[in-house]
Amino acid sequence: MLNIFKVLRSKDGSAEGGMTGQPTGDTMTIEDLNISYGTNHAVKGIRMSIPLKSVTAFIGPSGCGKSTLLRALNRMNDEIEGCRTEGAVTWKGVNILDPKVDPVALRSKVGMVFQKPNPFPKSIFDNVAYGPRIHGVADRPELEKIVEKAIKDAALWDEVKDRMDESAMGLSGGQQQRLCIARALAIEPEVILMDEPCSALDPIATSKIEDLIEDLKKQYTVIIVTHNMQQAARVSDFTGFMYLGELIEFGDTEQIFQKPREKLTENYITGRFG
Repeated sequence: MLNIFKVLRSKDGSAEGGMTGQPTGDTMTIEDLNISYGTNHAVKGIRMSIPLKSVTAFIGPSGCGKSTLLRALNRMNDEIEGCRTEGAVTWKGVNILDPKVDPVALRSKVGMVFQKPNPFPKSIFDNVAYGPRIHGVADRPELEKIVEKAIKDAALWDEVKDRMDESAMGLSGGQQQRLCIARALAIEPEVILMDEPCSALDPIATSKIEDLIEDLKKQYTVIIVTHNMQQAARVSDFTGFMYLGELIEFGDTEQIFQKPREKLTENYITGRFG
């Protein structure tokens, strides 16, 4: 697999940019993060530390910068013309926003699941095997082990184990979303970003995804954006409330929902606006 944490070397052999290959803590630290689209200042001076091996949820009204913040964590904003990002996101001692960091390599360690299921028009097996193949895995028995593990980790195996050669497009919406999660898991990420992963799903499929998120945090760091405050309260360990591009409050989910420190947070949670 690709390694984004290789120490970069200058011509004289010394390390460049203060980047190291060693883990330096159990958080992903965001420092003075500002993101703009032209004249639209979408994310304003975010400073926080996201705990690892837990579920962190970002809530807030539409247009408050939640998804823009999420996309910064694996450099997806790089793909948007005119988007400008300033500040730092430090993970394992590396500022992942540093131009020296390869975004493709980064995304192999910080996976993304989008709002709507987006399976490839391929078989169930080939959907999940796609990433490992891109990263050089060609041996069929090894691919089969990787695919089976990823689908089991995504709580989908019992439903598709006898249909692996069938098109993924024949799966239900909830199954497609779990397949997309399996596809992300197959490249062995450490962090999984989820942007409104249940917004297109019915209540039964949503419940399965929420149960899956609870299981995933045993192995991965999960960061989720959701409009559904009840969902955030159910699945997350930590919650951040955003408003007009600013992080108004961040803390333990129980504290945020039961005893918010900020009046603006309280007003949003109690439905006075949003």
